[in-house]
Amino acid sequence: MSRQLVLVGGGHAHVQVIRALAEHPEPDLAVTLVTDRLLTPYSGMLPGHIAGFYSHSEMHIDLGRLARVAGVSLVDSAANGIDRVNRHVRTKDGSLIPYDILSLNIGITPDLSGITGAGQHGIAVKPISTFLERLDALLADAARPDGPRRIVLVGGGAAGIELALALKARLGNLETAGRPFWIAIATGNGLVPTLNLGVRRHVRHALARHGVTVLDSFRVVEITADGIRAEDGRSVEAEAVLLSTAAKAPEWLGETGLATTTGGFLSIAPTLASIGDPAIFAVGDCATMISDPMPKAGVFAVRQGAALTGNIRRALRGEPLKPHGPDPDFLTILMTGDGSAIAGRGAWLAVEGRWVWRWKDWIDRRFMRRFSDFRL
Repeated sequence: MSRQLVLVGGGHAHVQVIRALAEHPEPDLAVTLVTDRLLTPYSGMLPGHIAGFYSHSEMHIDLGRLARVAGVSLVDSAANGIDRVNRHVRTKDGSLIPYDILSLNIGITPDLSGITGAGQHGIAVKPISTFLERLDALLADAARPDGPRRIVLVGGGAAGIELALALKARLGNLETAGRPFWIAIATGNGLVPTLNLGVRRHVRHALARHGVTVLDSFRVVEITADGIRAEDGRSVEAEAVLLSTAAKAPEWLGETGLATTTGGFLSIAPTLASIGDPAIFAVGDCATMISDPMPKAGVFAVRQGAALTGNIRRALRGEPLKPHGPDPDFLTILMTGDGSAIAGRGAWLAVEGRWVWRWKDWIDRRFMRRFSDFRL
């Protein structure tokens, strides 16, 4: 093989690239996947997994199997550097992986610097793989009669809403007389502020219906072993605190010399190529499109998959790259944990019902089958 495509990270966009290039290969191209996580979680199924609707295997893509079926070389190690002059990716085990075209889809890490004690007493939702390990321990503790009963989620975005409702559904079966679970959301900027008014109303009603407390205008500045404290001095007791707030890119990206934004995210053009180095693409949460920055959400990485594949092919062929425009009126579906869901889009669409959950379940399962059932 005369040309080398290296994919760093097995995120939502890269698994699509792997399948597409296996189905319709590029001449003289070898593909290498670099990752130390052989099971990659699908973020869209995380709340359903917590609520008990999906098993661990149902919400994970087996990257080892996918690589074998697709004829992709797998390097089981995390990347920690790029030599852009000699075009090598460096890994933690000391390997140097040569590339002609490089793509990064490595996600984000929690940014806990703004909350005192968050690193010691909080449980960050990202990265999901680490979060699931700590969540399993929390659920095991909660199953004990004397286990934790007061749980707070920090962050009023879509992720925080779904996780609060999922935990309420999961833990409701463990409640004992006189020791009910108390679950709250602490938000400093309202609930799902980027979504339309109708969705926000549905979310408020769903949280009230399921007994989830909303701590409004509660900007958390400190987490202790006993609870949380707000900027205005208010404090709330809590035995477990989950954080779905600020995040940053992996620190080693800042050492590559590539252009970055606040938080260390790689700056990319509408073509998904990095600013200043057209041989390097970046997608998903680790990147920010300078001309059209969007929230960090898995839906955008999923939609970048086809565009990334197309531009990798064009780069290999020496053709002009095509821009990818993220849809500002993207569809959002929020699981409520009771077999129902809330859907919203743009400035007006806001619906709720069991049929919405069935629709979301169908969408998510169809996406996962593209990789779990993939055969050449």
